[in-house]
Amino acid sequence: MSKIIVRGARILGGEPRDVLIDGETIAEVGTSLDAEGATVIEAEGQILLPGLVDLHTHLREPGREDSETVLTGTKAAAVGGFTAVHAMANTFPVADTAGVVEQVWRLGKESGYCDVQPVGAVTVGLEGKKLAELGAMHDSAAGVKVFSDDGKCVDDAVIMRRALEYVKAFDGVVAQHAQEPRLTEGAQMNEGIVSAELGLGGWPAVAEESIIARDVLLAAHVGSRVHICHLSTAGSVEIVRWAKSKGWNVTAEVTPHHLLLTDELVRTYNPVYKVNPPLRTEADVLALREALADGTIDCVATDHAPHPHEDKDCEWAAAAMGMVGLETALSVVQQTMVDTGLLDWAGVADRMSFRPAAIGRLEGHGRPVSAGEPANLTLVDPAYRGAVDPAGFASRSRNTPYEGRELPGRVTHTFLRGRATVVDGKLA
Repeated sequence: MSKIIVRGARILGGEPRDVLIDGETIAEVGTSLDAEGATVIEAEGQILLPGLVDLHTHLREPGREDSETVLTGTKAAAVGGFTAVHAMANTFPVADTAGVVEQVWRLGKESGYCDVQPVGAVTVGLEGKKLAELGAMHDSAAGVKVFSDDGKCVDDAVIMRRALEYVKAFDGVVAQHAQEPRLTEGAQMNEGIVSAELGLGGWPAVAEESIIARDVLLAAHVGSRVHICHLSTAGSVEIVRWAKSKGWNVTAEVTPHHLLLTDELVRTYNPVYKVNPPLRTEADVLALREALADGTIDCVATDHAPHPHEDKDCEWAAAAMGMVGLETALSVVQQTMVDTGLLDWAGVADRMSFRPAAIGRLEGHGRPVSAGEPANLTLVDPAYRGAVDPAGFASRSRNTPYEGRELPGRVTHTFLRGRATVVDGKLA
């Protein structure tokens, strides 16, 4: 294996340091490092972070390879600075058995652009009626620790309780898509002033908040771990904050798009802005940013949801929900959290690497940038400014809400166990 010296990078935004990578490991961190035959990357002014970890990615394979594959999705992840992603279970067939999660895991091993940790379904077929093979998926080669029916809510309280009890035996976590289905029938966007003016079916905040309130109580009752997917309202923040004040084992994530975009964009009727949960109000956005800054929200997760052109290029009501996010996530976090002074780069490392890896119990990722640690690293140029051009995406899909928008920052290099997957902003 080759040796690489990253020279003059600011580790987690601190003072410039050199980092020597030898094989799969960080060999040394210091100043004026040298190693015979080493490739030198001049990184003055750049930020060196641990490889990013995404708790919430839709890779679509098996079954919807027209949207994304494990290969194209992990390429997009690498370009975005991610060295590990958690692949959601709403594939075709659903990842509700040991066989399917092992298939996804092996595809991740073959792709080579980042590690893929499958998420197992909570219920058979995501139908919410019968627990899936949670123990078998955990005991499989994939070693599943996170379970979610994401895309659908586990709305039956008894099923949710049983799932929390089951995963407690092996320190698993149930990641809940908080959406009370009866309150969101026919919903098209956030319920509020804009939905009333546009005449689109409203998606009330209480549909999310009521499920979160129920589930934090269930997790406390059982003594198990619950994780809240794509939290989107100020009320949800307050419920999670209250649960944490009780000492309950509750974690939560927020997406980049919920940190930046509001329901005012729906006035364009452009289905690229149609997402689940929906874009909320400016007040919600500000509450989410503050909660991410103070740690109430543990991490950023992309909810990367690729769709083919025909599923988005149609009238609003018929369009699929979701947007791609792996390749723009770090830039959006820089704009909304770093450039606003709410987080420093050490905070970004915490919310986008350390904490998601800890929640997912993912070994080898979310580790300090120090000697002896795995060389899973991301190098970022924070001074870069550029307009988003989806034509250049590594993802198979192009449904980004940021097309033409100028965003700050660019991942210049990504290293997966010492091997460069991205060099000078391009796939290696």
